[in-house]
Amino acid sequence: MRIAGVMSGTSLDGIDVAIVEVGRGRRRPKVQTIGFQSTPYPEAVRAAILEVSGGTDDRSSSSVNLQRAGRRPAPLHRTGALSALNFHLGELFARAVLRAVRRYGPIELIGCHGQTVYHEGGAHTLQIGEPAIVAERTGVPVVSNFRARDIAAGGQGAPLVPYVDYLLFRHPKRARIALNIGGIANITAIPPGAAPEEVVAFDTGPGNMVIDALARDYSKGMLHYDDGGKIALSGRVNRALLDELLADPYYRRKPPKSAGREQYGAEFIARLKRSRLPLRDLIATATVLTAATIAMGATQAITQASMPVLQTQMDLIVSGGGVHNPQIIAHLTGFLPGVAVSTSTDHGIDADAKEAIAFAILACETWRRKPSTLPSATGARRSVVLGSITP
Repeated sequence: MRIAGVMSGTSLDGIDVAIVEVGRGRRRPKVQTIGFQSTPYPEAVRAAILEVSGGTDDRSSSSVNLQRAGRRPAPLHRTGALSALNFHLGELFARAVLRAVRRYGPIELIGCHGQTVYHEGGAHTLQIGEPAIVAERTGVPVVSNFRARDIAAGGQGAPLVPYVDYLLFRHPKRARIALNIGGIANITAIPPGAAPEEVVAFDTGPGNMVIDALARDYSKGMLHYDDGGKIALSGRVNRALLDELLADPYYRRKPPKSAGREQYGAEFIARLKRSRLPLRDLIATATVLTAATIAMGATQAITQASMPVLQTQMDLIVSGGGVHNPQIIAHLTGFLPGVAVSTSTDHGIDADAKEAIAFAILACETWRRKPSTLPSATGARRSVVLGSITP
């Protein structure tokens, strides 16, 4: 089955579309990536998403931003702005899919995660990007709203990708940790030959989100991320601030647990700036924070999943935008000595497309009415069929 997986993460880089052929295998699905494209968000749309996500205090910015993006002005009240943005993102998602289809050929199904604008694990969540618009413009059924059913079943609603990590990366003899460094970083710990209930997965904390926000400030809006970790390399890590940040109880809380822009958005950035440290030092410190909290999470997961202590038998498989930041990877290697670090690309899954591929696979499971969550990861009472289908 040829499926388009559509992903827009907390980094707000844009819309990722992976065209994937998903077939049945004896032990795991056969996955072939046909093609992958990424479409950056227009700056006005990006700002509008930040506004409804609590990323700015300017209540009127959504109407201005959507007007600049070629839409009629949204009402000034929050619900009107959110409704307009929901439909506008549906149009953008549909265009991104159609662009990929023109290049890589027709599809039979779309798995569209949508853009998360609020997530409180175990309580409620909201992803926007109207699936009816996507289905109408493309003429293809859409699976969307993946997180809500897991929350209804008592889970965090995140992370959802560990189910796919388990299918793709489980090894009969080697312990593996699949790490995705997007806006938020999350890990999936898979013991050798693990059964689904033995998998441990959770959000470790910030991925690229904090670094990206500081890089935009540092460059006065010219950069959306720290290209190659160069800014971090030019700064100095402030140990006192780092220790203060690492004292957050979240990092020691037992999973299941999840995080998002609510923890690491505008208020967190304002807290860092109150230190009055140079921005390059804040970026250097935030880079180590990302790596250190991932390492803390990995150690926690290794213990909880009863993984082998012999780390030479352990693989850390990295995906997401963070694979392109050598400073994060270097710090990770230092924090986790002896662990074999590789990228998902090394294992046949494009590191940049990994999450879009994952939602194509999850959409396929939903289409087949097959449960596709790991209660050991989300804390749900049972594994459930995810998402809603818009025919």
